[in-house]
Amino acid sequence: MNAKKMVSSGMCIWSIAAGYVLAAEPVKELNLYSARHYQTDEALYSDFTKKTGIKINRIEADDNGILERIKSEGDKSQADVILLVDAARLWRAQMHNFFAPTKSKYLDERIPANLRANNEAGGVPWYGFSTRARVIVYNKATVKKGDVDTYEKLADPVNKGRVCTRSGAHPYMLSLVGALIERDGLAATEVWAKGMVANMARSPRGGDTDQIKAVASGECGVALTNSYYFARMMQSDKPDDMTAISKVGFVWPNQNAGGVHINISGGGMGRNAPHPKEALQFLEYLASDSAQEYFSNGNNEWPAVPTVKVENSALKSLGNFQSEKVSVSAIGKNQIPAQKLLDQVGYK
Repeated sequence: MNAKKMVSSGMCIWSIAAGYVLAAEPVKELNLYSARHYQTDEALYSDFTKKTGIKINRIEADDNGILERIKSEGDKSQADVILLVDAARLWRAQMHNFFAPTKSKYLDERIPANLRANNEAGGVPWYGFSTRARVIVYNKATVKKGDVDTYEKLADPVNKGRVCTRSGAHPYMLSLVGALIERDGLAATEVWAKGMVANMARSPRGGDTDQIKAVASGECGVALTNSYYFARMMQSDKPDDMTAISKVGFVWPNQNAGGVHINISGGGMGRNAPHPKEALQFLEYLASDSAQEYFSNGNNEWPAVPTVKVENSALKSLGNFQSEKVSVSAIGKNQIPAQKLLDQVGYK
């Protein structure tokens, strides 16, 4: 054979003519198991690959789907990085031992202590990389802003027949109740939950966008929603969304009483990560200025890193606010007593 022939075999390149073996550069990659379902994250992932050369293999499902998959895979799980939405779900994953505690000075310096899990076995199981606020919306024609400017006031008799929310079993609701338990104690939160049930305009149902539209239509007087749903509708050019937003008022709750409830989207390294070096690179990238700006501009979330400036016009239009300082780790831990409390008071 006169011609030189190169044959690729696994990690090596064989030269038949020359009779030598060259070690090929290994392909850098990581396996991302993500419950984030936002199309704008495509730019986030492609930016990481462009900067590092690391290919991202994605497994995407809702939070329960991701958790069930990792559970079924057991020690054979190929998850390098696990991204979940809401502290309650991240805490569940931690309790199932799905995370490998991570040691990173960069992450510890960038992500505030209240937005990450408690240090465990010499490392941190998971970090919050973006935040969203649990805000109050109300019908401007029928409800006075002063009657609904705190979570506690939603349970007052003045709001009887006005309140709408998601199901009491949804993690967004469980996390809010978990935060209230941490802030006000179990007994006070139970009284609040009973008042909420008494004030319901309808049985809890639907997503956050449904709550906003129900308030706009007059079916509900007041509702809870995550801030990014409201910001998304503000940016919409759909006539129905524009009409709904024009009829709905927006409140930063508890500005003089503990601050608005904050939750997160976050993640950590998989316990059996086959590519731990690349996984750590990705986690640290998520705390970089460029990634934090993607979270804000792409999905109307606030950066977890406090020094990153928000340029999103919809978020800026909502104004400044005081957020709670409750640890998201404590919020996750409280989801079990929160669910028991809601079940006891008949919060469906």
